[in-house]
Amino acid sequence: MKKRLVSVLMAATVLATLFTGCGGKKSDFGSGEVKIWVADAVVDFTNAQIDEFKKAHPEFDGYTFNVEATGEGDAAGNMITDVKAGADIYVFAQDQIARLVSAGALEEVEPENAKKVKAENDAGAVAAATVGEKLYAYPITSDNGYFLYYDKSVVKDPSTLEGIIADCEAAGKNFYFEANSGWYQTAFFFGAGAQLSYETDDAGNFTKCNASYASPEGVVALKEIIEVTSSKAFKNGSAISNATDVGAIVDGTWDAEAVKEVFGDNYACSKLPSFEGADGKTYQMSGFGGFKLLGVKPQEDENKLAVCDALAEFLSSEEVQLARYEAVNWGPSNLKAQQSDVVKADVALSALADQLQYTIPQGQYPGEYWDLAKSLGDSVIAGEISAASSDDDLNKALSDFQTTCESYAK
Repeated sequence: MKKRLVSVLMAATVLATLFTGCGGKKSDFGSGEVKIWVADAVVDFTNAQIDEFKKAHPEFDGYTFNVEATGEGDAAGNMITDVKAGADIYVFAQDQIARLVSAGALEEVEPENAKKVKAENDAGAVAAATVGEKLYAYPITSDNGYFLYYDKSVVKDPSTLEGIIADCEAAGKNFYFEANSGWYQTAFFFGAGAQLSYETDDAGNFTKCNASYASPEGVVALKEIIEVTSSKAFKNGSAISNATDVGAIVDGTWDAEAVKEVFGDNYACSKLPSFEGADGKTYQMSGFGGFKLLGVKPQEDENKLAVCDALAEFLSSEEVQLARYEAVNWGPSNLKAQQSDVVKADVALSALADQLQYTIPQGQYPGEYWDLAKSLGDSVIAGEISAASSDDDLNKALSDFQTTCESYAK
C-alpha cells in the first residue's frame, strides 16, 4: 500500500503543533491498538522505550501499545501464516525478509525515514533490509556473524591464517573451526570469490540457485579447507564450551563472556584472517553476516500506519540502539552508536564490525543445503577428500555439490 508523500512523522509533528497551538489541546490522531513482537529478553526494555515515545508524542495518545514476547526466529513464520492476526511492528532475522515481502507482511519504509536509515546505519545492515531497490525494514543490530577469538600469549599476529595455525601448533594449542557447517564454510568459499545464493518466488519457493562453487575459486577454497583440517592443531567446532586447550577459535558474540573466562588476561579478538591460496594469491576470509530488523505491517488505516512508522523509526534510532546495547548487549547497526565509547570498548563487537565489511547478509537457503554442506565438510575431515586428491577429483566433488544445490531450486 503506497502512500505518504511527506514524512509521516513530520506530518504528525505539524498536526500536533497546530492542535496544541489552539488552547493546548492534544491532536486527535485517531485511536487503536499497536501490537509489537520482540524477543523475551527485550520486552521490558521495549516497554520502557515506548513510555518515552509516548511522552514525546502526545498526538498518538489515543493508541495503546502492547508488547508481546515473540523471538525473531519465530516472528516471520507467524506473520506469514496469518498476516492479519500478526503484529503491527515486529523484529525478525534478516534471512526472512524476502518471504515476508512476498507474503505482504512488510510495508516499504516511507521515503524520509528510508533516507535516514540509509545514512545512519552500516552498509551491511541496510543491504539486509533491502529487497530489490526498496528498503522494507529498519535495522536495529549488526551483531550476528563470526570472527576470531584468540589467546594473545599464543597467537602473535592474527592477520594470517597460516600464522595463527603455526603459532597454535608451536604452542601445542588447538585451532577451532567448524569445517562441516554450511554457515562457517562460506568463510573460505566466499572469501575466494565463489558464490552460492538462492532466489524465491512470491510464494517463498526456491526458483533459482546462483552458484559458482564448481570453479577455480571453489577449488582454491576447498584446498584451503583441506590444508586447515590437516593441521595437528585443527579441531572441528565453534563452541567454546566444548573446546579444550584453545589457542584460537572462530565463534560469535554469543560466546564472548565464556571465551573471556577461558583466556583471562590473554583474551583478544580480531576479524577473520587472510589466507594464501594454492594459486599463490591472498584472500580475506568472508562468510555470512546476520542482522536483526524491525518491520512494519501494511495497514488499512493511514493514521495507524503513521503511528507504526514513527514508533519503528524511534525504536531503531541511535539513542535506542545504544540503550539496547547497554541493557542486553545487542550490537548496534547505527554508525554513531557503533562509535560510542561503550560499544568500542567491546572488543568482540569491534572485531565483528570489522569482519562484517567482508561478509554478505545471509539470505534464505533450503534446509537440504545445510545437510549437504555438512556432508562435504565431513568428507574432508574424514580424509575422503584430501591433499592427495587431484584437481579433477576436487572439481568433481564441487560439481556434484553445486548440481545438488541447484536441484533444490527446481
